[in-house]
Amino acid sequence: MFKILIAEDDKNTAKWMKAVISTAGYEVLLAENGNVALELLDKQHIDLIIVDIMMPELDGLELTHLIRDSGNTMPILMVTAKQLPIDKREGFLAGTDDYLVKPVDEQEMLLRIRALLRRAQIVIERKLRIGKMTLDYDSLTVSRGGEIQTLPQKEFQLLYKLLSYPNKIFTRIQLMDEIWGMDSETTDVTVNVHINRLRNRFKEYKEFEILAIRGIGYKAVKKNDD
Repeated sequence: MFKILIAEDDKNTAKWMKAVISTAGYEVLLAENGNVALELLDKQHIDLIIVDIMMPELDGLELTHLIRDSGNTMPILMVTAKQLPIDKREGFLAGTDDYLVKPVDEQEMLLRIRALLRRAQIVIERKLRIGKMTLDYDSLTVSRGGEIQTLPQKEFQLLYKLLSYPNKIFTRIQLMDEIWGMDSETTDVTVNVHINRLRNRFKEYKEFEILAIRGIGYKAVKKNDD
């Protein structure tokens, strides 16, 4: 069972969050401020932490900074009443993975928790499973049944990135920066070529397809596997 820590000084909000998240099948611990949260993190393994920004003693931004400075890469979901773009920017710069604005929608919170835990598991295992297909980051292979394909590094990284975030649109510039690096002289033509190679390589696969979003970039869409 995944263990989730909620760092929230408002007792009513904390109790509500705990009730909702516990009902969804997670083990939940509560901390009334950042210092208590740090003590709990030192004592036991936590899979994900939900952090309120405005807390006494040690606020959410400071807590997030300390967690990241210690080398801990667990998912952090920041929840706050602040909703200006500059407030969100501060949160992401501190190291949060996602951001929810109060009042929090119950279903949206659970969906984001599930997505963050899934991505964290992908990072730990370095494997991604889509239907009958498995992508292994360490070996750069895609296996399906008895078939195993070893991909060139950039092709594999591109496919892995798209399938890790199904339905998310990535611009060509984003893909160039993340796969080839910001200092690379790669152009969007290179991205297009690699996408076409992936489409041809996996044209018989029923698990997914890569769609071009005109004028923007690409996204991967999961399909029902036969």
